[in-house]
Amino acid sequence: MLYCTMSLTSILSADAIEGALKDCQAPDSFSPKKFFQLCGMTKKSPQEVKNIFNILDNDASGFIEEEELKFFLQRFSAGARVLTDKETKAFLAVADDDSDGKIGVEEFQAMVLP
Repeated sequence: MLYCTMSLTSILSADAIEGALKDCQAPDSFSPKKFFQLCGMTKKSPQEVKNIFNILDNDASGFIEEEELKFFLQRFSAGARVLTDKETKAFLAVADDDSDGKIGVEEFQAMVLP
């Protein structure tokens, strides 16, 4: 298994991540677009967003699958909650443009960047 040596806090500020996580603490309150804005991801370059994707792609498959999405917030902070099934399915529906059941890097960039 490949491990990415880059951390999310080398791209995004720890304070911004913390604020974004606080905003969606309650179950079923997670909104991908709002989260990306609050943590500063929407202001990053396409390459930086690709680097973030690679960190979030836990199994280095080149895709973020539904099972990985469930633990999306925990990739930003180990103490964060898991996404509910409803949130996970809604997140996937917003990002999965080709309906293959997973999010590729181009789909991720298209969802994050304005």
